[in-house]
Amino acid sequence: MNKETIYQLQNVTKRYGHRQVLNIESLEVFQGEILGVVGPSGAGKSTLLRIFNFLEQPTSGLIKFQRERYEPGREMPLKVRRKVTTVFQRPMLLDRNVFDNVEYGLRLQGRRNGNQRVQRSLEQVGLSEFARQRACTLSGGEAQRVALARAMVLQPQVLLLDEPTANLDPHNVGLIEEIIKTLNHEQSVTLVLVTHNVFQARRLADRVVFILEGQVVEVAQVDQFFEAPQDARTKAFVNGEMVY
Repeated sequence: MNKETIYQLQNVTKRYGHRQVLNIESLEVFQGEILGVVGPSGAGKSTLLRIFNFLEQPTSGLIKFQRERYEPGREMPLKVRRKVTTVFQRPMLLDRNVFDNVEYGLRLQGRRNGNQRVQRSLEQVGLSEFARQRACTLSGGEAQRVALARAMVLQPQVLLLDEPTANLDPHNVGLIEEIIKTLNHEQSVTLVLVTHNVFQARRLADRVVFILEGQVVEVAQVDQFFEAPQDARTKAFVNGEMVY
């Protein structure tokens, strides 16, 4: 795995009023890896993704993305923000057909003649035959695959996934996990995967970070994380015990 750093966090905090939700002393994301982010509800995982996507600024500290600095009071240039996109747990699809939904991001960026890219993205998620079907008629798993295609058509360097298979049946979970692996292995997309499913993190991730109360408890290669965790809280979490 390429060890070039794409994100580097240094003393990053995030507060909402008097409530501190993140306090990360140090964390790196490597180019071309799948980083699994696990932890209980309210641990700060989704806030971390929003910072990774430059949707929220840190209250203090520094995030380096490639050669760019992201810190309080500084907006990321649009050309940098376009390198990163997010797929959320509940896809927000337009009341149009599947093709229009996938093409939407290209249109927002002022790109025209993207038909082939849209068709290719639909092929990658197994929905070519759904191109003219209205999004409102899709199942939950199909809608999530459309959301993935909409992200993929933009050809991001980094794809952030926030519980992308929550509440889906095993068949659709398997389909989406295969899409994730293909994106990473064949297109070298860097992925950050937030998941409550520790089995999914073990199946997909190269490294896993455990976040508790906004802090990084442990980060390790996937085998070490699950088989020989260094922190007792990580061990308890992996074993399904209450740590919060």
